[in-house]
Amino acid sequence: MNIVVLVKQVPDTYSERKLSSGDHTLDRDATDAVLDEIDERAVESALQLKEANDGSEVTVVAMGPDRATDAIRKALSMGADKAVHLSDEALHGSCAVQTTKALAKVIGTLGEVDLILAGNEASDGRIGAIPAMVADVLGLPSLTHARELTVDGSTVTVRRETDDGVTVLSTELPAVVSVNEKINEPRYPSFKGIMAAKKKPVTTLTLADAGIDASEVGLASALTTVTSSQPKPPKSGGEKVEDEGDGGAKIAQFLVGQKLI
Repeated sequence: MNIVVLVKQVPDTYSERKLSSGDHTLDRDATDAVLDEIDERAVESALQLKEANDGSEVTVVAMGPDRATDAIRKALSMGADKAVHLSDEALHGSCAVQTTKALAKVIGTLGEVDLILAGNEASDGRIGAIPAMVADVLGLPSLTHARELTVDGSTVTVRRETDDGVTVLSTELPAVVSVNEKINEPRYPSFKGIMAAKKKPVTTLTLADAGIDASEVGLASALTTVTSSQPKPPKSGGEKVEDEGDGGAKIAQFLVGQKLI
C-alpha cells in the first residue's frame, strides 16, 4: 500500500498561545512548536499497517512554514519513509477550505495513493473537519474518528465509539481515515531512527510546484477571518472563606452569588 499521513506542526500545548496583534492569526514564533500529538498517532497507525503489509510505503505530507520541517523529521524518525512539505509565504492565514484544497493538490502530485490517514482535529485550530473535507475534494470515501483500524485486502474497516454506542464502518480503498486519541500509543523514535531520518527524502514544494494559484490561498481571500482579539485576563486570587462554624453557609452564599446554585 501507498499510505499518506497528513501531519501538522502546532504550538506546544504547554506553552501560552498568542494571536499576532497585526492580523490576529496564530503567532507561531511566540512559542515552541511540536508535531501535533494526534498526528503522531496517525503516523503510528500508518507504520503498523506498513509492518503488516510488506512493500508498503508511508509518505508524510505537511503544510506550513520552514520550521515545520522539524515536525516532519519527527514523523520520519518514527519510521515514515519520505515526506512532502508545502511551504510558501503566501499560505499564511489560509482558512480550512483553502488548506483542504491545497493539501488535495499536494496529494495529487504523489501518484496512486491507497490510504490517507490524519488526526481527527489539530490542537491549535480545533476545526475537526479537514480529513473529511480532503476526502470530499478528492472524491474518496471518508471514515472518521477511528479508534481501531484494519485493512484486509482492498477493504479498510474502522471501529468508532461515541456516546451513542459502537459503530463499525468499512469501505473500499482508496479512502481517507481520521483517527482519535484512543487508537494507539505512538512509538518513541529510537536513536537509529533519528539518524536515519536525516537521510530520508523531504520534497519541498512551493505553490507553483503544486499547481496552486496564490490567489486561492492566504489571508486576503480566506473565507473566515478573526477581526479582533485580546489577551486572556490574568487569574484572580479567589476568595478565602474563614470557617467559624458557618463555613458551609458562606460557601453556599458564594455559590448563589455566582449563580452556580
